[in-house]
Formats: sequence, C-alpha cells, structure tokens
Amino acid sequence: MDQFTLNWIFIGASFALYIGIAIWARAGSTSEFYAAGRGIHPVTNGMATAADWMSAASFISMAGLIAFTGYDNSSFLMGWTGGYVLLALLLAPYLRKFGKYTVSEFIGDRFYSPTARMVAVICLIVASTTYVIGQMTGVGVAFGRFLEVDKTTGLFIGAAVVFAYAVFGGMKGVTYTQVAQYCVLIIAYTIPAIFISLQLTGNPIPGLGLFGDHVASGEPLLAKLDMLVEELGFNSYTGHHADTLNMVLFTLSLMIGTAGLPHVIMRFFTVPKVADARWSAGWTLVFIALLYLTAPAVGAMARLNLITTVYPDGTASAPIDYEARPDWMATWETTGLLKFEDKNGDGKIQWYNDKSDSFAETAAERGWEGSELNVNRDILVLANPEIAQLPGWVIALVAAGGLAAALSTAAGLLLAISSAVSHDLIKGAINPGISEKGELLSARIAMAVAICVATYLGLNPPGFAAQTVALAFGLAAASIFPALMMGIFTKVNNKGAVAGMLTGLIVTLVYIFMHKGWLFIPGTNQFTDADPLLGTIKSTSFGAIGALLNFAVAFAVSKSSDPIPAEIEELVESVRVPKGAGAAQDH
Repeated sequence: MDQFTLNWIFIGASFALYIGIAIWARAGSTSEFYAAGRGIHPVTNGMATAADWMSAASFISMAGLIAFTGYDNSSFLMGWTGGYVLLALLLAPYLRKFGKYTVSEFIGDRFYSPTARMVAVICLIVASTTYVIGQMTGVGVAFGRFLEVDKTTGLFIGAAVVFAYAVFGGMKGVTYTQVAQYCVLIIAYTIPAIFISLQLTGNPIPGLGLFGDHVASGEPLLAKLDMLVEELGFNSYTGHHADTLNMVLFTLSLMIGTAGLPHVIMRFFTVPKVADARWSAGWTLVFIALLYLTAPAVGAMARLNLITTVYPDGTASAPIDYEARPDWMATWETTGLLKFEDKNGDGKIQWYNDKSDSFAETAAERGWEGSELNVNRDILVLANPEIAQLPGWVIALVAAGGLAAALSTAAGLLLAISSAVSHDLIKGAINPGISEKGELLSARIAMAVAICVATYLGLNPPGFAAQTVALAFGLAAASIFPALMMGIFTKVNNKGAVAGMLTGLIVTLVYIFMHKGWLFIPGTNQFTDADPLLGTIKSTSFGAIGALLNFAVAFAVSKSSDPIPAEIEELVESVRVPKGAGAAQDH
C-alpha cells in the first residue's frame, strides 16, 4: 500500500473517532458545554488536560527547536513543565473551590467589578487567539505534507474537523475527544522515537539512548553530534551559548504564562470536587512526562540523522548530489518547507552556518558560496520517520499524532474563547437575563466565529509554531497570572487589579508588536527580526517583565484606594482556607 493511502487511512480513522465521540458526548446544557457537568474522573481529566496542554508546539515544534539550537532551547521544556507545577500547586485547587465556569468569572467576582471581568475577557481572548495561531500553523504543516495539499487547504480541513466536534460537543465532547487524541499523539510520538533510538544507539528507551553510544561510529551520541555541528560552523549542541538573563526571563515567562492559560485552568472546573482537581494535576504531570522526557532525544537524533543525510560519510567535506537526494527531501520540497538553492552551481547540497567566522575560510576553500539548504524547524518531527526510513505505517501514525496534538489544543483554546464571549460577555454584561438555551446557542455561535478567525490568522503566522505560542505565554504571564495570584493570596482591590492587568497587557503587546522580536512590515503580512528595545530582552521573554509591572501597578493603586469590602475578604478566605471548601464545592 502506498504512503498516501496509509496517511489517509490513519488520519481519516482518527478524525472519524473524534467526531463519533463528540456526537456521543454532545453537550445538552450550559453546565456540560462549559464544565462537562463537573463529572469527569481525575484520571480521565488528567489525560484530557495533557492533550489540551501538549499542543502542536510540543509535538511538532519543540523537538525541532531543540534540534537546531541544542541545549539552550531546553528552556521550553523547563518553562512549560515548571509552569504546570505552579498551576497545580498555586491555582487549580483554589479556582475549583470557587466553583465558577471561567477564569474571567472568577476575576469579576473576586474583584467585585464588571470592568475587571471585561478586562480579563480581553486578556483571555488576546492570549488565546495568539496561541491558537500556532495550532493552526501546525495543522497546515501536517496536512500540507501528509495529505499532499497546500497549507491553506489543510487549515480549512482542520478547521472543519474542530467545528464538527467542538461546536456541538462543548467541554463534555472535547474532554472525551482529547482523551482519544492523547492516546493517538503519545503513541505516535514514542513509537518512532523507539525505532530511531534502536537504530542509532541500540537502546529502545530514547531518553537513555541519548546518553549512549552511536552504533555506527562507536562514539557517544552527543559527542558525535557536537563534532558534526561544529565541523559545519554551528555552535556545539551541548554547550551554553545564549544570553543567560534572556534565557532566565524566557523560562520564567513560559512558567507563569503556563499557569495563566485559561484553556488549561478550565479543565480543573470539570471534576466533581477540590481533591479531584489535585489528583487531576498529578495525573496530568505523569501523562505529560511521557512525551517531555522523550523530546530531547527526538531532537538530538533527528539533527544527527539530518546531517548524515546531507553528509553521508559523516564528515563535513562531502555533501550529497542534489539529484541523489532521498525521496523524503523531494517530497518536503513540494510543501515549500524545505528549500534548496544551488548557489555555486556544482549540483551538491552545501548545508552549513554561512554566518560563522570560524568556518568561512574552509567554505571559501571548497568553493561554497553560502548555505544552500533551508529547513523549516516545524517539519523535523514529522519528517523524522522518513529520514530514518521507518515503515510507512509509522509515518502515517506520526501524521495522525501531529494533527491530534494541534487539534486537541485548538479545541481547548476555542472553547475558552467562546466561553468568555458567551458566558462572560453576553450573559455577564450584555444580556444577563438570557435563557440557558439562548446562552448555549450563543456559545456555539461564538465557537464557530472563533474557528473562522483562528483559521484566517493561521494562514499568515508570525513565526514557527512554538515561537508563536511563546508570545501567547508572554501575554498570559503579563495579564492573567498576576490577577489570579493576587485574587487568591492578597487583598488587592478592584482598581488595582484592573490597572495591573491593563498595564501588563498593553506594555507587553507594545513591546512585542511595535518593537522587538518581530517587527510588522505593513502591507506584507510578514514580520522581521528587530533588535531588542530593552537590553537583550526579546519579545518572547518580555512576559516576565510585564508580570512584574502588573504586580507593581496593582499593589500601588490598591494601596492608594479603598480596601476590599468585608464580604470579599471573607470570600478570599473561603477559597484559600480548607475549612471553607465544602460550601464552595456545592457551588
């Protein structure tokens, strides 16, 4: 059976499963649409949360970013995993005690202000919309290659599938769909990793194989990889080359951004009681660890395989002829995500760091006139089984897994957006007397509109999937996380909360889009790199600074205005102190 047919079978079967589950678990009330009727078992919720959390950035982009940069990009692993620990310990149980449906509703009630609720809605929509761009980008990349359609068509197909199960299923349908998607994505990620680890190191456990010996050369795998990348003028794979301050701020931005992402927090509203929220968090960490402990090995082994594809003799002196390139390269070229330009006309593929001073003299001696291969980092995990010449069914499985990762998180984000619009904006501000049936209809309409907007934005994303997601984390870190922390653990008043959220959001947005990281070029739908405005702090790292400004402004404004009312102070105590949990759970 040819590869194209296998891809269609695996992807089509997974889509049929998702839609079938959504029909079976169709939401029939607002409680089921927003919180799955608060009846999800902790293990089930842990698996669904892991799928919601491990997006296209985790499945498709993270290993690619690690592969092309090395250990310096382990900040993605540390930030995302560490942030989830913050969420599990500091936020999830307390927000479940409060017993509401959305993050914005908690902020509005805790800060006794419709304005605070609306500001939270704005912050939520901005962060979630930015995040969903990365997921739609991942959908387009996966479809573009494995179903042999262009990225635009792939986005439309993915949007239609999300529409089919999220609009009608709501949180209830999405939860059980995400359980299936987790099973698909974790199997799709680990099976190729096991195959490749066996090929390169003889060890079936990728995480152990990473620190083992390279079978072909007898050298330690990482030492072999370091030697090859340095021969090509790149920085060593295992060395630290990044600006330390920027790396620390970036990791912190990812951590607190994770803890402020509304689509993940909403998952903890679906369990029956507070203890279940804690157990859900524990199970989620277990399920996440299965992929995150494998990702560094996938990145390193993929980079090694890619280099030895271009330089088959294991040295940097003898690149392959373009006409003799393997089939997988020709296939990915048709997607535009892998490009070759024969700059010196010798018919060979020169791939090296042409910006490296240390390699410039060697390249000139060989008649090389610039690196001729451009590899989009987002393709590396998806192309990895093809590079390693694994069986066709493994390649098809990876395609289904990549789509499962992107679609699961996209559904969660779109649900967070639609809930904010229907429950917080329409019911909370525009039409408080709306019937349950009307609110459910408005939620589904909001979901449909959000899918259309996300698809449009996914057509022209401002960077690699993981980088786009990093911007979303920065926005959540600067706006939502501080408000939640102050709402639970401090006596900051409504004026302080509103001022803090607006400061964090606006300053971070200005820093990202007006200046540094990506500078928008009017009329081109493109972004370009620009020098950081504040020291070496990049746009993707600025969320931590925005969060500090949020805290500072909130405390300053709160100190200079009226204290919180006595009933709000009692509410804060009831959320934070265990003896008040019983009443909150009955909410």
